[in-house]
Amino acid sequence: MEIFGRRIYADKTTGVILANTGDLKVLDDFERPSIESDFQAFYNLIGRDPDSVIILELEPGQYAEEFATCNGFRVNPETQKLEFSYPDPNNPEPEQPVFQKPLTDQVEELKQAVAELTMLMAGVPAV
Repeated sequence: MEIFGRRIYADKTTGVILANTGDLKVLDDFERPSIESDFQAFYNLIGRDPDSVIILELEPGQYAEEFATCNGFRVNPETQKLEFSYPDPNNPEPEQPVFQKPLTDQVEELKQAVAELTMLMAGVPAV
C-alpha cells in the first residue's frame, strides 16, 4: 500500500480553500493523479486559471492532528502557508475564526526558543 500526501488548492488572492484531496491511500501500483487532472476533477478548479491558485503538497500525515482538531483552515495568501483555526473552549461560537500557524510548528518554535534561553542562562553561546 502506498500513501500520497494531500494536496490543497487555495485562491491566491483570498486564501480560501478550493479543494483538498486528503491523503490518498492506494493498494495497487497506482500513479498519483496529476495537478492537471485535479483541475479537471474538482468542481471548484474546473475552468480556473492555475496561476490564480496556490497549490500546497503535504507529506502523508503532515498536520494530521491539526486537521482532526481544527474548525477551519486556509492558506495565508502572503506567506502561502497553511493556517488553522481551533475551537475556543471558552467561546464555542466565535464570530470569526482566528487563523494561526499549525500548532506543531508553534511547538517546534517554542522548543527552539526554550533551548536558546536555557543556553543563555547557562552562559553558553547560542548556535
